[in-house]
Amino acid sequence: MASPESSKSHMDSIFSSETSSTDHSTEETSTDLDKQPNESSKLRTLLSILRKFSGVADIASVRFSLPAQLLEPIPNLEYWNYFDQPSAFIAIGKSNDALGRMLEVLRFWFTKDLKYVKGKPCKPYNSTLGEFFRCNWEAEDFLPTISELVSISEATGRTSRSKKSSRSSSVATQNINLGSINEKKAKISFLTEQVSHHPPVSAFIAECPEMGLRACGFDQLTARFTGMSVKVTPGEHNLGIYINLTKRDNEEYHLTHPAAHISGFLIGGINVTICEECYITCEKTKIKTILNYIEEGWLGRARNKVEGVIFKYDPNNDHISKIKEVPESDILARISGFWKESVHFSYGAHSKSQIPLIDLTPLNLPQKIVPPMENQLSNESRHQWSSVTDAINAHQYSKATTLKDELEEKERAKAREREKKGFNWNPRFFVGTIPTNGRPELTLEGKEALTRLQEDEWELEERNM
Repeated sequence: MASPESSKSHMDSIFSSETSSTDHSTEETSTDLDKQPNESSKLRTLLSILRKFSGVADIASVRFSLPAQLLEPIPNLEYWNYFDQPSAFIAIGKSNDALGRMLEVLRFWFTKDLKYVKGKPCKPYNSTLGEFFRCNWEAEDFLPTISELVSISEATGRTSRSKKSSRSSSVATQNINLGSINEKKAKISFLTEQVSHHPPVSAFIAECPEMGLRACGFDQLTARFTGMSVKVTPGEHNLGIYINLTKRDNEEYHLTHPAAHISGFLIGGINVTICEECYITCEKTKIKTILNYIEEGWLGRARNKVEGVIFKYDPNNDHISKIKEVPESDILARISGFWKESVHFSYGAHSKSQIPLIDLTPLNLPQKIVPPMENQLSNESRHQWSSVTDAINAHQYSKATTLKDELEEKERAKAREREKKGFNWNPRFFVGTIPTNGRPELTLEGKEALTRLQEDEWELEERNM
């Protein structure tokens, strides 16, 4: 059995992605590379690199090599997932009413990037074509249903000004008898693979059969450096996250991604802010959510404020994209709060009663259960990058940079060989053609691998790339 390993308390920024034929390298001496960098020197080096890309439409589609001391020793596919609080995922679908289930999806939404709240910006390794990562999470089933949140709020007299918190959505459940809340665990299995290199796209699927839950999607980002910050938006193949509730008549929730700004290079402290709108829709229940992340002026302190509205909508005539466009008669609930702190909801269009939905303050990043190294394949993320990781952890940065460059050149040589032979590469676990509907499909091998993952069976056969 594999032992649980803590996921890194850092957040991924897309300062580089190795995808195009142009190679931009930083020049560092071996002596420089073996110095343990501090944060300010990292930022100065990074800013000097980014300045070369002012005006480039998408720096995520340009290859440039970073020295190892600027990297976090973690593979991109391991880092980039949406299960920073697995308990919030397995709590989706418990409510018997459609509005309650939408609120449960929202609770998951605000916890999915907990690393943004608890960590700092970093740059993981670039993913190589065909690289994959798999893991399980053992999620504790302790979060209350939405109706229980309402009961707790009424019983304790909480308002949006309350600052007390506990790990279960700011509610002191230990003082209230809730028979449906328990400490049993449910297993979430996660499989992701780099399915394209030009442009860089990865596919992912996560399942929790016990709770009847499935999430999937494609990850692809675009980035533009403006001189002051990097603006990050979803790429053309990244249509969002799709969550299916198989025990709720297969309800599907479509969650789109907002934009983000990475700034603070000039003042020596990187800050990430989320901006613009994102949407969560469920065609079957005809309920939609609009979230608006409020962006501060560049001189102002980012307050990380978010507001939203949940309302009835017509899936066949879905034209509303702004909160102000929603008719008050269609409003079911409102959302307000701070996405790095706590978020509340209120029923109806004008209710002043604020009910805590989630408090991020006491939450911690989860543990992953991964295959033992001897059961990992050569193109499995931790195994593939293990020598680079070991060198970085030992502060042997010149060695780490050499190993990283050798690995990346080996992958480029494979690509040239495939092109020379006219070989059409296909992913192993996901269907090769990226569908236009944003939902990845598993191959037969992918289905078997995910099933075996649920059973803690790690063995897979090596396959030539």
